[in-house]
Amino acid sequence: RTYKQNKTHTTLIAIPHPTTTTTTRTASMGSKHTVSSRGGNTSASGVLKVRRAHHAGSWYSDDHEELNHMLTSFLHSAHQELNNNHNNSSIPRAIISPHAGYSYSGPTAAYAYAALHEALTAHAHAHTHTHAQSPSTMTIVVLHPSHHVYLDNACAVSSVDVLDTPLGQLQVAHALREELLSSGHFTTMNRAVDEAEHSGEMQYPFIAKIVRDVIPTASASATAGDGNFLGHGVVSVLPIMVGSLRTDKEQFFGQVLAPVLARPDIFCVVSSDFCHWGSRFGYSPWDNKCIEIHEYIEWLDRGGMDHIALQDPGAFATYLKKYRNTICGRNPIGVWLNSVLTNKENGMEQLDVKFVRYAQSSKVRDVRESSVSYASGVARFVA
Repeated sequence: RTYKQNKTHTTLIAIPHPTTTTTTRTASMGSKHTVSSRGGNTSASGVLKVRRAHHAGSWYSDDHEELNHMLTSFLHSAHQELNNNHNNSSIPRAIISPHAGYSYSGPTAAYAYAALHEALTAHAHAHTHTHAQSPSTMTIVVLHPSHHVYLDNACAVSSVDVLDTPLGQLQVAHALREELLSSGHFTTMNRAVDEAEHSGEMQYPFIAKIVRDVIPTASASATAGDGNFLGHGVVSVLPIMVGSLRTDKEQFFGQVLAPVLARPDIFCVVSSDFCHWGSRFGYSPWDNKCIEIHEYIEWLDRGGMDHIALQDPGAFATYLKKYRNTICGRNPIGVWLNSVLTNKENGMEQLDVKFVRYAQSSKVRDVRESSVSYASGVARFVA
């Protein structure tokens, strides 16, 4: 089977700021989205709220064995190349990973998720050998953009309890969600909004795969309500949708999240594709006097990656303003970079950021063609 990514975008709608509740309607779909600041999907019966794998069967396989085989192959290839070039023993703290259909971006994403495998292995080893009565749980914070709703200068946490994937179910980090909501700075996305957004979902099967590989006792048949999640007691996940933010708001949310992301039991996944080039994306710059179009696109993306590696959110914002590169996760990246800078300035944590893989969906040679770029980055702790 071939699984393709869908490039269609729905009409944008607004999600309200915290402490408000509203109902809006998408013009293209005619469906209602109710979004509230707290507990938008709370069930009076106490039944766990499950985020369904809405894009399974289209953007990636909905068959357990087929998906597991695909991700195994991607990760094996990534591990082989990375092991041959590996000269850094410091623990990974964050990754930047693409979110297109797996047939397009999966091989690239695997290079980022090899770092999560490394970090979770170290955490699980410490978990196994600790004598504490309540050993810490690794929480994976997923910062992802919004493609279908307009989240104006705000960030929204998922309101569900469980993230479903064909490889098993992941538990949402309830305590951290409540901590962020209690700050008054975050709103929530309801399940319909959550499920429609692919940029978070494309990370969850990879996370589930890594948990299954690292923790042999992880259940492959966990079902909602039985408390038997993948990596139960060892791993939880908190998705955060990062809206359309001004640079000052990126700084604000980065500073709010900085002490959270500096915790040793927190791992951050930043979801983003890179350049969307072509007339269908409304973006097709090219210096036709020098190089092929795909080479220009790579030059453009490499510039963005270099600015991210500098860990200077101001420099990255200047780059975006100058070239207007269509990096769809620019806001999550901006928030994360501000967290990294804040922690560095406060002496909490210093990271080294490197990009380990780059690819394009196709090599554009004609102005009538189009492509999307994918990059995997890894941030490691600097002692």
